[in-house]
Amino acid sequence: MEAFVRHSGLVYPLNRANIDTDQIIPKQFLKRIERKGFGKFLFYNWRYDDDGNLRDDFSLNYPEYQGASVLVAGENFGCGSSREHAPWAIQDYGFRVVIAPSFADIFYSNCFKNGILPVQLKRDEVSQIMDRAGGGECYLSVDLVDQIVFDRTGWSATFEIDEYHKNMLLNGWDEISVTLTYDDAISAFENQQN
Repeated sequence: MEAFVRHSGLVYPLNRANIDTDQIIPKQFLKRIERKGFGKFLFYNWRYDDDGNLRDDFSLNYPEYQGASVLVAGENFGCGSSREHAPWAIQDYGFRVVIAPSFADIFYSNCFKNGILPVQLKRDEVSQIMDRAGGGECYLSVDLVDQIVFDRTGWSATFEIDEYHKNMLLNGWDEISVTLTYDDAISAFENQQN
């Protein structure tokens, strides 16, 4: 997994609450088990019409948001089923950071396992970002070490993250990688058992 220390990118505002995992990646695309190739199906029912053509009335399809890597959404983002395909689709599309006032627990945890930083900010801070991003190009930087989100104008907000998840991202570790950091202790224990 790619380590995450600091990221700067274009913001895409999705001003909707309770976006569930079926809206993030519809069930018909869950037949594959590899983590790549899901980005084209992200928000599929919103992005595409019945004939599979990009809709011109959904903002993620607008030219000004192409290349966005910071997704900002309403509260309870990632609710619904526990499908890990949701963070796979978000990451494969190109988002490295998801900012919202709140996240569904399983989705939040799955983000860390897949190299995405979910940042929980206060409602008014998210609203400020939405306003800026909806009014034109908006870039944010997210510093995981100092746990701060900021922009070029001097605006900033801090966020909380537990040390376990922070270390996973900073080191580019998934759960297997974390286990392997204890390889010497595991080997010593196994040797004592023989």
